[in-house]
Amino acid sequence: MILRILSFGLFMMLAATPVRAEVLIFAAASLKGPVDQIAGHFDNVVVSYGGSGTLARQISLGAPADIVLLANNDWMDVLLDGGQVVPESVTNFASNRLVLITGQNDTTVTLEPAPFLAALGEGRIAVGLTEAVPAGIYAKASLQSLGLWELTKDQLAEVDNVRAALMLVARGQTPLGIVYQTDVHVSDAVTEAAVFPAESHPPIQYLGALTHHANAEAKTVLDFISEPEGQTTFAGFGFLPPIEAAQ
Repeated sequence: MILRILSFGLFMMLAATPVRAEVLIFAAASLKGPVDQIAGHFDNVVVSYGGSGTLARQISLGAPADIVLLANNDWMDVLLDGGQVVPESVTNFASNRLVLITGQNDTTVTLEPAPFLAALGEGRIAVGLTEAVPAGIYAKASLQSLGLWELTKDQLAEVDNVRAALMLVARGQTPLGIVYQTDVHVSDAVTEAAVFPAESHPPIQYLGALTHHANAEAKTVLDFISEPEGQTTFAGFGFLPPIEAAQ
């Protein structure tokens, strides 16, 4: 009887111990297309998408991701400062452009006060959270640089990731949105209306890193992202090369 109790207790302890065979990636929502395709090259990769700020906070609270792929340097710095990622594993693997979108075909909008406000009307601008979501942070910087922030800050529809901003425009809920250039290809219901000048916002860089939870397979997956086949995958979805490589 004692042996049975001990055996049952050992079984319960083993059953309660989390054993993960997969590689868990936390990735910025704008990366869904290429990262889904890259994950398909492996048998054991699981991906969770969201806003970079949300993902970084989850990891800082102990979420067991193996790899984190973010769209903003500052959020990676938060994880580095908190000791959640391996410093020598940080890699800059892609870049992007920031664009204004509308739900009307063949519509262009000049990024100057009068035409911009005419296009906006009484509606709102769909945008990522301007204090947390990278696309929203870049959008705020661009609007400030172009003298549009004070004119439009009360007409923002802020959401928790860039794909949610895209969908607000695609569904006709807002006349304008600010997203990444690669997001435009996700929906036939939106049109690129203008490209924000690169100098109007900080460089849009995508960085990846291994967390201290990383298992043995995670490094192979992260390395693949920076290798020629991985880079070709990103290029196929419209992403630009890493900033250093593009200069």
